[in-house]
Amino acid sequence: QVQLVESGGGLVQAGGSLRLSCAASGSIFRIDTMGWHRQAPGKERELVATSATSGSTNYADSVKGRFTISRDLAKNTVYLQMNSVKPEDTAVYYCNTVGYYRDYSVRPFDSWGQGTQVTVSS
Repeated sequence: QVQLVESGGGLVQAGGSLRLSCAASGSIFRIDTMGWHRQAPGKERELVATSATSGSTNYADSVKGRFTISRDLAKNTVYLQMNSVKPEDTAVYYCNTVGYYRDYSVRPFDSWGQGTQVTVSS
């Protein structure tokens, strides 16, 4: 099917920047949406940002103006540029990709990455 590999997490001071990457690989026929979600300790997973292949983007109110999602369509890769980070941005960030893969036929997929930890110190 489709595998996602995330990178770029780590420890950053409040007010700093971090860039996450997620590359999709496998028998991809078409990707419709790539995005990022996050889950903080004791909280539910929440949407951070999504990017549709059509060009539209969507952001959580809490990150608007600070985070930017972008895509490299040729590389099936999505990025999340995180600026002016805050301690409340601390969470495990998960990449999510929706589309179709090619098997004996074309089938839909909804894949998640393994998660990358982002810790913001105050």
